[in-house]
Amino acid sequence: MRLLRKILLLLGACLNMSCRYQTNALDIPLDVLARMNMEQLPTITEQSPTSLVAFPFEESFPVKCEATGNPGPEFRWTKNGQDFDPDQDPRLITLDDSGTFIIPNNGNLTEFQGNYRCFATNKLGTAMSEEIEFIVPNVPKFPKEIIDPIEVMEGQSVILECNPPKGIPPLQIYWMTIGLKHIEQDERVSVGLNGNLYFSNAIETDSRRDYCCFAAFPRIRTIVQKTAMSVVVKSNKLMKDSGSGSGRGYANSLLERKPRLLTPTGMESHTYLVKGKDLQLECIAEGFPTPKVEWVKTGFNKLPEKAVVESHGKMLTIEMVNEEDEGKYMCKAKNPHGEIVHYFHVTVEEPPEFEIEPQSQLGTIGSDVVIKCVVKGNPQPSVTWRVNGRPLNEVPASNRKILKDGTISIHNANPENSAVYQCGATNRHGTILANANIMIMNIQPLILTENNLQYMAVEGKGVVMHCKVFSSPIASITWSKDDSANAVEGERFSVHKNGSLEIHNVMKEDMGEYSCFAQNTEGKVVIAATLEVKDPTRIVDPPRNLRVSVGTTIQFSCRAEFDPSFGDDFEILWKKDGMTFNGSENARYILDDGVLEIINVSFGDQGFYFCVARTPVDQDMAVAQLSVVDVPDPPEDVILSEHNGRSVKVQWIPGDDHNSSITEFVIEFEECQHEPGAWREMKRVPGNHHSVLLKLHGHADYRFRVSAISEVGRGLPSQATERYKTPASAPDKNPENIKIEGHLPHEMDINWEPLSPIEHNGPGLEYKVSYRRQGAGEDWVEHMVKRHLFVVKNTPTFVLYEIKIQARNHAGWGPDPKIITGYSGEDFPSAAPEDVAVEMNNTMVKVRWEHVHKDKLNGHLGGYRVSLWRLRSLLDSKKTHGDKHTSTFSGERNHAVITGLRPFSEYSLIVMAFNSRGNGPGSHPVSFKTPEGVPGQPAAFSVSNIQKHKVTLTWSSPVDANGVLIGYILQYQLINDTEELGPPMTVNISADSNKLQLQDLEALSKYKFYLRCCTRVGCGPAASEERTTVPEATSTDAASFNIRKSGSRFPSRKTTVSPVANATLSSIGLASIHGGISNQGWFIGLMCAIALLTLTVLIACFVNRNKGGKYSVKEKEDLHPDLESQGINDDTFCEYSDNDEKPLKSCQHSSNGDLKGGDCGDSMVDYGDEDTHFNEDGSFIGEYSGRKERVSMEIKGNNQSTA
Repeated sequence: MRLLRKILLLLGACLNMSCRYQTNALDIPLDVLARMNMEQLPTITEQSPTSLVAFPFEESFPVKCEATGNPGPEFRWTKNGQDFDPDQDPRLITLDDSGTFIIPNNGNLTEFQGNYRCFATNKLGTAMSEEIEFIVPNVPKFPKEIIDPIEVMEGQSVILECNPPKGIPPLQIYWMTIGLKHIEQDERVSVGLNGNLYFSNAIETDSRRDYCCFAAFPRIRTIVQKTAMSVVVKSNKLMKDSGSGSGRGYANSLLERKPRLLTPTGMESHTYLVKGKDLQLECIAEGFPTPKVEWVKTGFNKLPEKAVVESHGKMLTIEMVNEEDEGKYMCKAKNPHGEIVHYFHVTVEEPPEFEIEPQSQLGTIGSDVVIKCVVKGNPQPSVTWRVNGRPLNEVPASNRKILKDGTISIHNANPENSAVYQCGATNRHGTILANANIMIMNIQPLILTENNLQYMAVEGKGVVMHCKVFSSPIASITWSKDDSANAVEGERFSVHKNGSLEIHNVMKEDMGEYSCFAQNTEGKVVIAATLEVKDPTRIVDPPRNLRVSVGTTIQFSCRAEFDPSFGDDFEILWKKDGMTFNGSENARYILDDGVLEIINVSFGDQGFYFCVARTPVDQDMAVAQLSVVDVPDPPEDVILSEHNGRSVKVQWIPGDDHNSSITEFVIEFEECQHEPGAWREMKRVPGNHHSVLLKLHGHADYRFRVSAISEVGRGLPSQATERYKTPASAPDKNPENIKIEGHLPHEMDINWEPLSPIEHNGPGLEYKVSYRRQGAGEDWVEHMVKRHLFVVKNTPTFVLYEIKIQARNHAGWGPDPKIITGYSGEDFPSAAPEDVAVEMNNTMVKVRWEHVHKDKLNGHLGGYRVSLWRLRSLLDSKKTHGDKHTSTFSGERNHAVITGLRPFSEYSLIVMAFNSRGNGPGSHPVSFKTPEGVPGQPAAFSVSNIQKHKVTLTWSSPVDANGVLIGYILQYQLINDTEELGPPMTVNISADSNKLQLQDLEALSKYKFYLRCCTRVGCGPAASEERTTVPEATSTDAASFNIRKSGSRFPSRKTTVSPVANATLSSIGLASIHGGISNQGWFIGLMCAIALLTLTVLIACFVNRNKGGKYSVKEKEDLHPDLESQGINDDTFCEYSDNDEKPLKSCQHSSNGDLKGGDCGDSMVDYGDEDTHFNEDGSFIGEYSGRKERVSMEIKGNNQSTA
């Protein structure tokens, strides 16, 4: 009973919006009655088809009849209207508790042929099956006969009759020879629907002795053959050859005649067929010439759209006819001698069909029962009623009658009226039968839904709680909540016809216990149900649409919120095409906590993916589309058309674009004579074009292929077309990219881009070069060449010429060439810039000059070059000719800026113009001086004679004084390994000192010493040392110098012992001293000797520096070089720069006075004549290379300077 109730929960019905509903009738649920062990009328559940054919190749033939009922029914059979008991015939096989019996195929089937009907009976009534016709087909055979030959005159008609034997349809007729060769049919020869072979008029070739008719029966797999027939056609040749004209006329009168119908006969005929069958009408006529047949539906002057004329116009076919195809059809056969018509009256009929089939009913005692049976058909079927398999008149009932429309009415029904009623309908096209079980009873309500069911609903959604009731009369059903005496009501509550309660838009307050009451005249019953309301499931982060390339890995993610009470009962599913992914069927699909990952995406993966977030009571769904894109497939069916000499049309069918629209097609060609195997692009067309007309070169052998391009990329090319050869023709173009160059003053080089081999358009290509001076009135000078270079000799310097080049081959000349102009060879500029002036700004100089006149340029102006020499330091009266540094400035300009000059120096420069040939003469040299600058580091700074409270500092003047030294600044500071540093001390030192003894230092302490050189401009970078004092003093200094400790902090630098103290100082670290020098007597004597020697050297250097002097002859020659020769040999004349500023690199020295690798010395005269390269901003690229002489130091008195 519990299982029954669960099944009944699945039954549904239509909705009803009221809370009470009273029904008038109820269909009988047979399965429910069986489970309740209630008595029920028998019902036929299975029977054999109404036509059962005993095919000879089958082993047995079951005649089926199955039925249900309570009590179980008993079965009986009738055969041809007479009782028939299968159990009495031992040849038949019967089944227990079944009406089915089996007829074995034992060779005696003919005895069982007939019409069978099955009856299923229990104590309540009898059900009856439709009549089953068991057909035992005979093996069709043609009769054995001797058929005389048919003799006809040429031109007469012939009919060969087939008369096929009867058999199971369909029947198929074939006319063939003994050798199984089909007889060909045409307008003259036809096979009719009746199987006959018709000749509208015979000809001599129709004579043969083996015309055979074959009848095929596919359902019984049988083909039979009729005796061969012979046809002899006699010729009218004798009459045709008669000498008299009257004889020929007589023959024609026999042959030529108007049409006559061979089939059908008469003027009209009637055709009846069942709706849904195929209509076939034929008209076969004889006559000479052979008649032609036309068809028309009268009243329409045309045929229906679905009509088809076949068999060379002699057959009209309409498939699956309906009422619209009824009417009058006419066929007309005509030839030049006349015509004949036949009319077909077509009537479409129907077998019986139920419009209203009698229905089984459960009626209450005392009610009125109406059983309807409405049938249609053409002709109108006759309707008969039976009760329990017997005619209605044999089972009389006082409260039952038949109405005019054939309906049975039972008034004030009682249990005795319970029976099986049969309605049968028959016309000439068939018979139909329907059983209706009518039961009259009263039953107390029985609730089939299980008691105390628990329902779960989602807030905001709907829920249906079931209360399936079976009763007679129909019970009224009410629902209440929480033991309330009142029925639930409101627009959100609906009680359906089947008793179920539906709650719309469920709220939390709807939770609780509900009761369903069912009541009729026989009693009242109730069941309970509990409702829980859950939070809805909602997808908060749905998957996104993806468009990816084939072969990539993608992820769809999906996140949802749900009622936490479900816990593990919540799940996220992924579906595609109705299939659910489980993660194990395919290793490419990985499922992980709401994420679907697809590895190596293919085109089969594209589609719509559904994320389903599901709990036991509800679900939410989101969808995302995966589009897989790839490069297009190669175009297909690439063909050539419209061949027209040097043009051809290429057509193609685009391949699959793989979800990325094709934007363009690329047409490529391969030419086997000049570049076999090399494919070159010829043309591109938009993606909506599928053909292109190509203009081709002459004397070429082409193949073509096409590839497609989309936003994803370019696809593979198509298969190549067949080859296409073009005829030779004159060149289509002349050479391009003609260049006129003059490498020498009296020559002009003409070169051009030659035509490619495929552009030759034929053999024997050569070029005609023509030239003349522009505006001179000269004739063209012409030369034929095969190369793509020609040199014109003995030209004036830099003169404008007109040039044209024309191509020619054996087929003719190319188009008229365009005239271009160019200059003959250039020479060096013949004039120098004038009015050269300079303007100083620290280490930068701005140079100005006047332009060189264009007549003096002897070519195209390349620009100007500025060559610069450093003559000397202003600390040194002796001038030297330093290295030349040349800066290049392209274009038409009259000024330039050069940076990076050395301070406190004297320079000289010249300016020259240049063209592609080289440099012109230089301008008059201009000398200028740079201002004083900041000095470099002191040279050879060291700390010695380290004692307990004092040290000795020694140094030498800086290598680069950059001005007149005015003194030194010394700073020192205690830097023991502690977190705090000692205060910085500052000492001003005069410019003539190179040694200092510091006193009052702390013993065994680490100090850092800083020393700077200063000029009037400022102080330079510091040299630094670190040393540590010793525990006790062991030596005496050669000279002592008392110093005062400064209390100022190091960063403030406010010591004002001398003007030098105002210079800005940098914080640079000092090196430590870890050892001392002995203060023994021998050491003191050595130091005195060194001091004396140093003083002597300083005096000698000072006297030598003040001697002065003039430039040597060599120096003067360096200032005025052979500019023309220099321009020829200048390696940098083509190095142009558009920036005005050209800095010279500063010199750098190490702290010990030695030059670092690549550093410069005091003067440019120390270096070779190599030009210095500049960056775009005018600064030097690289550094000076090599020294010519060492730096010399001149010391006089207490002052030091660097030359």
